[in-house]
Amino acid sequence: MQLSREQLLHAYERMKTIREFEDRLHAEIPKGLIPGFTHLYSGQEAIAVGVCENLTDDDAITSTHRGHGHCIAKGVDVKGMMAEIYGRATGLCKGKGGSMHIADFSKGMLGANGIVGGGPPLATGAAISFRNRGKGEVAVALAGDGSCNSGPVFEAMNIAVMLNLPVIFMFENNGYSEQTAPAYAVGGGKTDMTRRAAGFGMPATSGDGTDFFEVYEKTREAVERARNGGGPSSLEFSCLRFFGHFEGDPQKYRADGEVADARENMDCLKNFRAKVTEAALLEVAEMDAIDAKVAILIDEAVEEAIAAPFPDPSAVLEDVYISY
Repeated sequence: MQLSREQLLHAYERMKTIREFEDRLHAEIPKGLIPGFTHLYSGQEAIAVGVCENLTDDDAITSTHRGHGHCIAKGVDVKGMMAEIYGRATGLCKGKGGSMHIADFSKGMLGANGIVGGGPPLATGAAISFRNRGKGEVAVALAGDGSCNSGPVFEAMNIAVMLNLPVIFMFENNGYSEQTAPAYAVGGGKTDMTRRAAGFGMPATSGDGTDFFEVYEKTREAVERARNGGGPSSLEFSCLRFFGHFEGDPQKYRADGEVADARENMDCLKNFRAKVTEAALLEVAEMDAIDAKVAILIDEAVEEAIAAPFPDPSAVLEDVYISY
């Protein structure tokens, strides 16, 4: 499917925003103003954006502890996210969620999740609601390769097939489940996620997570199938994350030169720019203008977050339970 110039620019802007957001956090965290653990998404941008460019605000996604990229790809406000990560009252969750628990239901972002494998059951529940409403909404569970050994993920897949739900199980194989490669920790090695999903009786495929166009097209097929009553499916996309599992991770499990090689040869933004310029779909100047625009946005987001107030201590018991 040929994407329009406007769609390509939008996709590039989302990917660039994720990259700049994460790279800036990597620089800001050592200053000591950001509380809690932070897990960065740099290197995986094409997956989040390739998936979410097929979705609307009415569709839902669930995320992981590495959720900033998913949020931005789904259209969540960048400044509200930054304030949340800084623990400020102006954050999307009033400064109470932090990096691993950003959510925005108005954008269909059901929340980042500190529990490995915690998202697929939630997405399956959303898909039950979507099926019952009958309006064609789709749920996508974005999960890492580490989640493929989690029992609730298998249970969610089984229920999704049995009930023919409009849900997509999307595995991001970024090379390491925290600090362990799938070849060591997963029976069957790196392709096992696809084979396991197929075993439940759903279509399952894998692809290159550094290629936005491949991610977009394979997701488009799965989304169309789900919207039209075709039931669940599974996708697995491979890439390498550019930073450690968490900020401060010494990364001694990685080979010498691995990250440098990934940045040179597996950078999804470089790949995107090369493809669209070679095909005369976009001009370099157009993408450079987006780069400058995004840089200003991230600068403003950090400045406004630092200047914002912390939550009032009197509000500590608010928003703990939902009120009906």
